[in-house]
Amino acid sequence: MIPFQSLVQTYETPLYVYDFDAMKEQFETLKEAFRGRKSILAYAVKANSNLSVIKHFASLGAGADCVSIGEVRRALMAGIPAYKVIFSGVGKRDDEIREAISSDILYINVESEAELGRVEMIAKELNTKARISIRVNPNIDPQTHPYISTGLHDNKFGVEIDAAKRMYIRSKNSDSLDAVGIHFHIGSQLTQLEPIYEAAVIVADLMRSLSAIDIDLKFFDIGGGLGVRYDDEITITPYDYAQAILGAIKGLDVTIICEPGRFLTANAGYFLTKVLYEKKNGQKRFVVVDGAMNDLIRPSLYNAYHRIEALDKSGEASLADVVGPVCESGDFLAKEYPLPMLEHNDVLVVHSAGAYGFGMGSNYNTRGRSAEVAYQDGTARLIRARESFDDLIALEREYL
Repeated sequence: MIPFQSLVQTYETPLYVYDFDAMKEQFETLKEAFRGRKSILAYAVKANSNLSVIKHFASLGAGADCVSIGEVRRALMAGIPAYKVIFSGVGKRDDEIREAISSDILYINVESEAELGRVEMIAKELNTKARISIRVNPNIDPQTHPYISTGLHDNKFGVEIDAAKRMYIRSKNSDSLDAVGIHFHIGSQLTQLEPIYEAAVIVADLMRSLSAIDIDLKFFDIGGGLGVRYDDEITITPYDYAQAILGAIKGLDVTIICEPGRFLTANAGYFLTKVLYEKKNGQKRFVVVDGAMNDLIRPSLYNAYHRIEALDKSGEASLADVVGPVCESGDFLAKEYPLPMLEHNDVLVVHSAGAYGFGMGSNYNTRGRSAEVAYQDGTARLIRARESFDDLIALEREYL
């Protein structure tokens, strides 16, 4: 058990706590599911980009899926080998492409014909070949929240099959491009196996048709998106997930690349916040806490559910909105959530906060971002200090 009360006394609130042992267990479970096949688990850095978290996965043999050059730098700094680093994302600047090629990473995931042209031009300038993969949009409904759906033609990600074929043929005929992989990712928080299998079949068939014209790819990148349980979701087991992918690529001699993020970190993370006071407007009950939407925006952004635990409190529960100090009506961690009566300095633990929590934080209302703590083998350590007011104004002060 993580000693939350002790951590609050030491590090104050708002506070993120990450269970590194739980992260390791998730990683090893997924890795085992693909045992017997060549595979790389490339941690999706966007889920939780703390350097110590990335370093932890690097120690387990992970690669890194990055969606900005900043994430590429984080991955390399934290010890991910360059040959396991992938650079994805729709809008890559020329300087980002140039740095990625110069860093000799595994490959760049290309998202459009226009982007392929930029990569080719920059590689030619550098007098080298850029290793690439092409992100295919299989037009499959992932049956998830529309904000985290990425595999439909309505989404901005990837290219359709015909465009992908043209791009691979162009790459084959180019002295500056080396197409080594194929990629798809239909969305995040996926809890239905069928859309994943359907997408894998479509992309595997494309890979076979490319092989028929002597375009032989080494990597079959299935993206990430494997869902986790926040509330009462029925999730996909890693074994069933792996078997679906292996069934789709039967007969293909490829290295599977999987890009888990949420699956590895979500349920290993906790957000701790203190109660400031309770208030009522008419019959409406509010629990006002020192954590806010700038710390954890998922409830406001996605109407996402997080289980909330009132530490060391008992008694009859009644419904309350858990709200923070930010000056927005959308500043809440939960709506109509059953909680016992609470007092000043009581601690609430917001569960499943290890993915897309701190990383999506902001300094809105001039609020410093939370501290982050790792808990591993029964020991806690600070892995990011709490931001101070001086930190917030450091890039502005000299221009005053």
